[in-house]
Amino acid sequence: MMNFIHIADTHLGRASFQKLAEDGSNLRETLIYENFLTAIERICDEQPEALVHAGDLFDTVKPKTKALLVAMQALDLLKEAGIPFIAVAGNHEMQKNAYTASAFEILRKAHPEINAAYSFRYEHVQIGDTHFHLIPNMLHAVDYKTAAFDASAYTREKGNHVLVTHGLATTIRDKRLATCAEFELTPDILLDSYDYIALGHYHGQQQVAPNAWYSGSQEHLTYGEIKDRKGALEVHIVNGVTHVEHLSLVRSPMSDIGTIDCSNLAMGEILDAIEDEVGLLDGIGDQMYQITLDFGSSPVRALPPDALKN
Repeated sequence: MMNFIHIADTHLGRASFQKLAEDGSNLRETLIYENFLTAIERICDEQPEALVHAGDLFDTVKPKTKALLVAMQALDLLKEAGIPFIAVAGNHEMQKNAYTASAFEILRKAHPEINAAYSFRYEHVQIGDTHFHLIPNMLHAVDYKTAAFDASAYTREKGNHVLVTHGLATTIRDKRLATCAEFELTPDILLDSYDYIALGHYHGQQQVAPNAWYSGSQEHLTYGEIKDRKGALEVHIVNGVTHVEHLSLVRSPMSDIGTIDCSNLAMGEILDAIEDEVGLLDGIGDQMYQITLDFGSSPVRALPPDALKN
């Protein structure tokens, strides 16, 4: 039996928009840090046998100091709760050349107990009777097949088998993100012999095969994700049968408040219409809102840079 929680794409260090927190830091970045730590506390309360992160813990290959400190704080909480941390590097945080050290090397200095695959090779971790097969984001598509072959040496052993990797499943290739080092995960990698496949990269929570799931990102990171389900997945493997349940995690809300017909409006009228829409809200707070300006066949006009500052 194995019970674990699957998360991915936390993108620590991501800064968006121009709104600043009281200390002068980017507000969106700060909220991502705070929500992540709150989520880790929630996960610790659930007491899983492991926490699996399927890539893009960080937003960049060289994370900000604050992002590293927040990750270490999260690992402190997990260690105190006795929950093993298992992770693979995603395409955002992977090294792009031989001269760049991985952020996971820094984390391991403070927390040598973590289980992470980040050096473009397969890693095997066993917890109890469960084998975790870790394939990080690779430099070349063929490297995934090599790693999958390496994993096959262990998949014949008794126990549960969980694959953890980062990439785009071929069943959702229409959702390609067109980001650096984005590779398709083909059926000969996502084998149906695994009890569960924990995927990262696509930010919407979605099942892509009978045994394969994207947990989705914790946060809405772009307006294109406004309708995506967010959170984590609780995975229970009992007597060879896998049960998957959604786990809600705290996040900054993102909402669409509609479309404004701007085809016959002057710039001042457009700004007034935006102000009217925002005025209907019960305070913006930490939420993110999307307004669509429809110019029809009229020329698209840029809003004055400081028009929406307040």
